[in-house]
Amino acid sequence: METLFAEIKDGEVLRVIVVDPKDAPDEATGIAFCKKLVGGDWKQTYPDGSKRKHYAGIGYTFDKDKDAFIFPKPYASWTLDVDCNWKAPVEMPKDGMCSWNEDKLEWKAEVEAENVAEK
Repeated sequence: METLFAEIKDGEVLRVIVVDPKDAPDEATGIAFCKKLVGGDWKQTYPDGSKRKHYAGIGYTFDKDKDAFIFPKPYASWTLDVDCNWKAPVEMPKDGMCSWNEDKLEWKAEVEAENVAEK
């Protein structure tokens, strides 16, 4: 099984690298290995999100107080919930496909291609 580490600078994830488990039997040893190899500050990341809320990706942020990787904020009006997920100020409708309209702060129903062709 691969061991993955994210390089973090000023709270932003710069890159994610794969480290052989023999070089990272635990997080502290893996961090030391990454620092020796290429420098920088590192945190282990988990593809299944079992720790640190989410798998790290380039452009994500790392919140050290929450010990969590956070997706880039999709819209200015969205807020972070306790599980480190971005939420719109209005609950998304349960029926149908929707997209967020930031100007109107509302969900807009998506029109399926076949419905458009019928009109």
